[in-house]
Amino acid sequence: MAADNSFDVVSEYDEQELKNALDQTRREIATRYDFRDATAEIKEEKGELVIRVDGDLRLKALRDILESKSVKRGIDLRTYDWGKAEAAGGDTLRVHVKLRKGLDDVAAKKIAKFIRDTFPKVKTQIQGEAVRVTGKSRDELQEVMASLKDLDVERPLQFENYR
Repeated sequence: MAADNSFDVVSEYDEQELKNALDQTRREIATRYDFRDATAEIKEEKGELVIRVDGDLRLKALRDILESKSVKRGIDLRTYDWGKAEAAGGDTLRVHVKLRKGLDDVAAKKIAKFIRDTFPKVKTQIQGEAVRVTGKSRDELQEVMASLKDLDVERPLQFENYR
C-alpha cells in the first residue's frame, strides 16, 4: 500500500538574516558621505520597518542599500511591502515597510486553485498560513514545486516538510 507524499508551501524569511541586513545597512549609512549630518534611521517594529529620512533622494539611496544588503543575505525582495512616503515633521519623510510573512487568504487560494487546475491528481489543503500539497507520486510533487516557482505571487515561496 503506497503512502501519500506531501509538502507545505509557506512564505517566510530568516529573521536573523534580516537583522544582519539591517545592521549592515545602518553601518553603511553611518559611513557614507551623502548621509553625513542627515536624518536616516531604520526602526524595527512588530512585523514592519519604519524608515525616517530627510528627502526623496536619501530615501531612494537607503532603499537601494537595504535591498542590496538583503539580496546578499538571501532575503527575497518580495518580503518587503513598501508603503507610501508621508511627511513626518520638518523636512523628514516616514515610510512604513511591512514584512510579508505567511500566506494570506488570497495568496493561499490562488496557489491552491492553480495546483488543482494544473495537477488534478494532487490534493491541496489550506492550513492557516500554509498550503499542504498531497499526492501519491513524488515526481508529480516535484513538478508542482517547479511550477509554483514560476507562479506570480507577490510573496516569496518556500517548500517545507517534504516527505
